[in-house]
Amino acid sequence: MGFTIAQGLLLVLLIASTMAVSTARPIGNSKHTKTPKRIIVGDTNNWKYGFDYPAWAIEHGPFYINDTLVFKYDPPTNKTFPHNVYLLPNLDSFLRCDFTNAQKVANETQGAGEGFEFVLKKPWQPHYFACGVGAHCFNGTMRFFVLPIYHWFR
Repeated sequence: MGFTIAQGLLLVLLIASTMAVSTARPIGNSKHTKTPKRIIVGDTNNWKYGFDYPAWAIEHGPFYINDTLVFKYDPPTNKTFPHNVYLLPNLDSFLRCDFTNAQKVANETQGAGEGFEFVLKKPWQPHYFACGVGAHCFNGTMRFFVLPIYHWFR
């Protein structure tokens, strides 16, 4: 299955964004240490439908090896929609929201309380995250990716 023009443009945007955020912070900034960060996905918005997570990831990058992403979301009730967290295997799955070979890393209840923690362990390998409930991934907002880098200049 080939890429559409839109998917190709999105790929270029994703690569350019990753390269931009990986060099966004100046070398020698004294507020940065080699201590891994604990980052709440979506900040005070947490992991919810309608928030722009691709923009959030660009704004909060770069991400480093051993940083921890915290996914916080309410457990499902008759008043809330359920959410979960999947790690998608590749860019094609990410672009198509294809969960066929994805790994569910947090179920619908694991985001409650202090949230679900995912430690970034694989350097220079994109981690594609998405919500697998309904159309949450398909609208393009409840999915994002990070490319963890080493702490060379942190």
